[in-house]
Amino acid sequence: MAKLLIIDDEPNLLYSLRKSLESESLDVLTANTAESGIAAVKEHLPDAVILDVRLPDMSGLDAFTIIHELDARVPVIIITAFSTTETAIEAMKRGAFEYLLKPVEFDTLYATVQSAINVSLMSRVPAKFGIDQTCDIHSDQIVGRSHAMQEVYKAIGQVAPQDVNALILGESGTGKEMVARAIYQHSRRAGQPFLAINCAALPDNLLESELFGHERGSFTGADKRRIGKFEQVNGGTIFLDEIGDMSPATQAKVLRLLQDGSFERLGNNETIHVDVRVIAATNRNLIRMVKDGQFRDDLYYRLGVFQIQLPSLCQRPEDIPILVEHFVNLFNRTMNKQIRSVAPEAMERLQQYRWPGNVRELQSAVKHALVRNVGPVLSLASLPKSCRTDGEFDEMESRVTLDVANIRQVVRQTLIDQQIDIYQTLHSELDRVLLSEVLEHTEGNQARASEILGIARSTLRTKMADLGLSVETRIKSGAKE
Repeated sequence: MAKLLIIDDEPNLLYSLRKSLESESLDVLTANTAESGIAAVKEHLPDAVILDVRLPDMSGLDAFTIIHELDARVPVIIITAFSTTETAIEAMKRGAFEYLLKPVEFDTLYATVQSAINVSLMSRVPAKFGIDQTCDIHSDQIVGRSHAMQEVYKAIGQVAPQDVNALILGESGTGKEMVARAIYQHSRRAGQPFLAINCAALPDNLLESELFGHERGSFTGADKRRIGKFEQVNGGTIFLDEIGDMSPATQAKVLRLLQDGSFERLGNNETIHVDVRVIAATNRNLIRMVKDGQFRDDLYYRLGVFQIQLPSLCQRPEDIPILVEHFVNLFNRTMNKQIRSVAPEAMERLQQYRWPGNVRELQSAVKHALVRNVGPVLSLASLPKSCRTDGEFDEMESRVTLDVANIRQVVRQTLIDQQIDIYQTLHSELDRVLLSEVLEHTEGNQARASEILGIARSTLRTKMADLGLSVETRIKSGAKE
């Protein structure tokens, strides 16, 4: 049963919300002060929290910060009767799930609570592999039946129960965080916290503070003490995405933590000890970075005790129809759509496209298509333009590459046969072939030919005369061929 905690100092509101929201699947707890609410978070570990901004003993925003430090996974819905722009912005900056004004319409609050609980539970339930129409569909579900993905599943099964660090390698959009979450969910630490940090999303000084915490006054803007992610996730698992973007100084601190489980907050000499499993990921070539001195070799070996290489989507094209079906089912539910099938030409185009953004780009393309599509069949026209045109560019690029290769061969042969004046020879020959083919294509229409060539009609006539070409001889020679 899911748990919802409501912290508000209005007894009547607490009573009415509890009566309205409580059900067989939802247990509603209440608290009328920040202090009692924080105590309830520690004791009951709620799946979501509704928090009033104005409380008798503490600001709701300060209470939110403490709750967030206790459990960063729990979504907090801020409600208030005294709205200001600053309060709303500050609440969202601190990571509030939603910000609602009193009096709150019940339908809006109910939908927000359900969404918050779903997000919370999604981070705790085991990952599912493959499509099973009898199971709930989740956006973070790992999907694929290809041999490459079967190897990934095996690797997850091997490393998950072993309490060792892991390194996930793969291009952007291949699903590295989902794999990290699957490892966590199948490990002995599954009941403990899981936090994900994108090392490329924060400047170096903020990343170090985010990971290890800081004391008040340790740097400009540090107006209060902050508990770092390693402390927050003590006993659990942390996922360090884009580890290749981490600065050398932060690499050194992470290495020390991996070696003996200790570190100091910024601005404090007190050593803190934690027990954390680290799963890292990158789309960069760490071995090359080690050779170039951009990444510590000792950190690489510590992180890479067990490595999982994720295939790009173009390496597992047989999974594309399964992924498309999965995303259609997912967005049918979340967007209230009724797509029943995918047009054959649309599916063919989806399988032909190269997907440089991998699964993430495919998911975005399917969502785009559902937004634009009319009717129960997903059409080719509803796909993003990039998906519809890529194959044409591929074919053109292939032809141009082949033609350039032929020209190179002609140049090489001319160099063998003729040692001087080859520019004039080759230039004249290229003009002769080009003009002849275009005139044949236009059936001798010089106005149309000059338009295709992008030159003046008088220039075309001059070149024809220089090369000894005429419309009559060109058409006759074309007929003989």
